[in-house]
Amino acid sequence: MNSTHLLPAIRELYSRRPEYFDHEAWELVHVLYSLHYTDDLADEAEIAAAVEAARGDYPQWRAA
Repeated sequence: MNSTHLLPAIRELYSRRPEYFDHEAWELVHVLYSLHYTDDLADEAEIAAAVEAARGDYPQWRAA
């Protein structure tokens, strides 16, 4: 998967299924694939970078 598609996929995952917000990148590899957000297993490092960017979009979900 192209890394430019990961950020929108993670944002959509978080908006539709907020229970995944606290999952680590290695857990999201399979989640994104299983829920058909990606066509193949994405690189964990790319997912981690997209997760950091996406988590910045939801400051109300961060721990105080």
